Amino acid sequence: MPLIVDAHQDLAWNAITFKRDYSQSALAIRESEKGTDAPIKNGLCTIGLPELLQGNVAIVFGTLFASPMRRKMGEWDAIAYADSDQAHKLYSQQLDYYNRLVDEHQQFALINNKTDLENVLTTWNGDDSAKRKVGIVRLIEGADCIREPQEAEWWMERGVRIIGLAWTRTKYAGGTGEPAPLSAEGRRLLRVMSDLGLMLDLSHSSDESFFESLDHFEGTVIASHANPRALWLDEVNVPERALSDDMIRQLAERDGVMGIVPYNRFLKATWKVSDGKTLSVDHIAAMMDHVCQITGSADHVGIGSDLDGGFGAESIPEEMDTVADLTKVEEALKAKGYNDGDTEKIMSGNWLRSLRKGLPA
Repeated sequence: MPLIVDAHQDLAWNAITFKRDYSQSALAIRESEKGTDAPIKNGLCTIGLPELLQGNVAIVFGTLFASPMRRKMGEWDAIAYADSDQAHKLYSQQLDYYNRLVDEHQQFALINNKTDLENVLTTWNGDDSAKRKVGIVRLIEGADCIREPQEAEWWMERGVRIIGLAWTRTKYAGGTGEPAPLSAEGRRLLRVMSDLGLMLDLSHSSDESFFESLDHFEGTVIASHANPRALWLDEVNVPERALSDDMIRQLAERDGVMGIVPYNRFLKATWKVSDGKTLSVDHIAAMMDHVCQITGSADHVGIGSDLDGGFGAESIPEEMDTVADLTKVEEALKAKGYNDGDTEKIMSGNWLRSLRKGLPA
């Protein structure tokens, strides 16, 4: 069974918002949340350390995320921000969370550089599961926490390695639901990021800011969690969160990788929660296959699950219950004719290539 790299998990946001203890199993967290509103707000928990280890999930991109106050999801959304100063404070608290997580639980490890990456991967050699570690690469989702462009260096010094300028619109770029181009500050931030060697996540960029970012940024680019628009489009729903074929091609031309999200709503635009677990992992494989067909290889797609990122076990394909079931994507790809080499790229190799290119020495 190949290793898995999952390029998008909102671990810190969940731990702070819902007090989820990700050192426990997902099933134990579900049990502890019975009778609370957490499953109503964010779905049945799918992530826990035992399931990560069981599913060979060796590396995750752990986000720093909060909603701007205008997009606050309800009174329960306790870490929404009103301005950049408040965002800076909230995102800093999430960095502190990741530091505590690895201090308190030896099977989590922070990945700051190429050496850290290889050290984590080495723990997966052999059969001693007790030695295995889940490495965390820290990713800013929505850059309002960066109070001015040069402050990206401060975030890098604290361990951030990937920055997405947008979630919805930020002061730097248009984003999901709020299209706009890059701002002047956004262009300056991209120059600073290029100089520092930070990686750029284009997942939530609006169409205009996506293409502008590719023009202005010289470093490693990814789309940590974004599905292809061509398979998601219908006559009713506007797929703002999905990448057009042109976006996918241009991302691939920069040797970028995009992570497919196994959320049923992002696999089929007309899916509703009331439909139940009616979709299959074949839908995930179809999304991945589309990227491979568009780009001409299996080199530019991977997994970016976004599990526990506003949805849970009730909203993912029927064969899946927790993060451990990401392994079933490999089976679906092989059923489509993908060989071992290509499935290994998709499950982990493509993201490892991006990290080996984009992380500091």
